[in-house]
Amino acid sequence: MQLPEGKKVYFASDNHLGAPNKADSLQREHTFVKWLDEIKEDAAAIFLLGDLFDFWFEYKTVVPKGFVRVLGKLAEISDSGIPIHFFVGNHDLWMNGYFEEELNIPVYHKPKVFEFNNTSFFIGHGDGLGPGDKGYKRMKKVFTNPFSKWLFRWLHPDIGVRMAQYLSVKNKLISGDDDVVFLGEDNEWLVQYCKRKLETNHYDYFVFGHRHLPMEIDLKKNSKYLNLGDWIGYYTYAVFDGTTLELKKYEL
Repeated sequence: MQLPEGKKVYFASDNHLGAPNKADSLQREHTFVKWLDEIKEDAAAIFLLGDLFDFWFEYKTVVPKGFVRVLGKLAEISDSGIPIHFFVGNHDLWMNGYFEEELNIPVYHKPKVFEFNNTSFFIGHGDGLGPGDKGYKRMKKVFTNPFSKWLFRWLHPDIGVRMAQYLSVKNKLISGDDDVVFLGEDNEWLVQYCKRKLETNHYDYFVFGHRHLPMEIDLKKNSKYLNLGDWIGYYTYAVFDGTTLELKKYEL
């Protein structure tokens, strides 16, 4: 995709709407919708890299209650012709057609490569990639197993959603509470993952969320890893202007 003159590509991740409570979540939702309203003026495309919701599960005819402001704004932007791309995170990986059917937003369950102005982007949420994190990787296999999802659907939504929201906060493998400290470049597992990918293919930028830490790390000549941070404590996002990808902070 060649970007039209003056147009940009935007990236954001990890809003965790619904947590830690309704009041705090609503305040952050208002802020994020305001940001979406501003960037739609010059956006060529918008990438949301997962954990938009702190919990999301699609029953056959039911989706979680709430989030009408952000869903409405995404629908408005999508209807206007601006493409939005959504990568599921570890909190909202149980998506099964709602975004595609209602919002015309494609949903990706694995990292994907995009190219803008002959610049390559390797994009994903980031959970379960790289070495280590074996406990979460085992748990993710359970969560994504078709039989596990079939069993969960038999729970009444009032029970299933409440139970999942509780585990989302209390279980550190799910909540990611241990993923908020910089480990050092040599120990950052997503950095290691990126370096391994570069052994077989070149990518100009690797863009991930999940870590909740804004990071920009040079991997080697003409290749950079960028983590988007979050919309809980940092309110950071990235923007590609056709030449350079830059990490920015949204001023409240």
